[in-house]
Amino acid sequence: MRHLMSPLDFNTKELDELFDLANDIEHNPDKYAHACDGKILATCFYEPSTRTRLSFESAMTRLGGKVIGFSDAASSSASKGESVSDTIRVISCYADICAMRHPKEGAPMVAAEKSLIPVINAGDGGHQHPTQTLTDLLTIRSLKGSLGGYTIGLCGDLKFGRTVHSLIGALVRYSDIRFVFISPEELRVPDYITELLKNKGIPYEEVIRLENVMPQLDLLYMTRVQKERFFNEEDYVRLKDFYILNTDKMALAKKDMLVLHPLPRVNEISVEIDDDPRAAYFRQAQYGVYVRMALILTLLELA
Repeated sequence: MRHLMSPLDFNTKELDELFDLANDIEHNPDKYAHACDGKILATCFYEPSTRTRLSFESAMTRLGGKVIGFSDAASSSASKGESVSDTIRVISCYADICAMRHPKEGAPMVAAEKSLIPVINAGDGGHQHPTQTLTDLLTIRSLKGSLGGYTIGLCGDLKFGRTVHSLIGALVRYSDIRFVFISPEELRVPDYITELLKNKGIPYEEVIRLENVMPQLDLLYMTRVQKERFFNEEDYVRLKDFYILNTDKMALAKKDMLVLHPLPRVNEISVEIDDDPRAAYFRQAQYGVYVRMALILTLLELA
């Protein structure tokens, strides 16, 4: 039995196979409409989510399976003090596979150690968000043609953003990658990330102004400043509008640059960008369904 805790749980060959399957699902949906007949996905979300939870539910429904679960800790027995270990043991009696989001780092790993069914980490604290990373990689590969040879700008909350940390960790396995980190001083990428890049000899630079680096980017990954990760309301208010991508900034970019965003968006991307053909974030959300369908099939050994 296999779980997904980190994007690194799949090697690059396995990722290619997963993405090939996702692309086949994209182009031949009827072929997979009953692939999970009789199977049940449990969505155990101890932290609020809209896109990730509904994406998993959509994925399982499109495969012909059914979904059970809870959408926040208050509506689960966690509110009574039940441990993650006990919860997953019970869920293992009810479902065939589980997607878990939890505010505490490592909680899905604890669940996986006790589970009788495959567990997918749907986000744990500020640590990992592997299925978002798989979504990002599939989007890049599908729209750009490959996963190597790019200058990638990551902008906004690089300190607390688990999507950013997961994506960087996954992309370092591909050739000819260069990173540009764009953030205020208070939200810089953690030291363990820059140490990883130094150890692997992967070039990167850290800048404050987005305008200064727009012309060199092949991909721009925007993130929101997350209010829920701040301890101080004043710091959040001061930094939340630090970066706003608008048409003036987009005019500086390459004609084939892609803009990605894990969503939800607050105001860091102006709505005037939505109709720009380089804006890929809503297509990215669609690829999230395909890659989760492929992941469910792979972990259930149905593909």
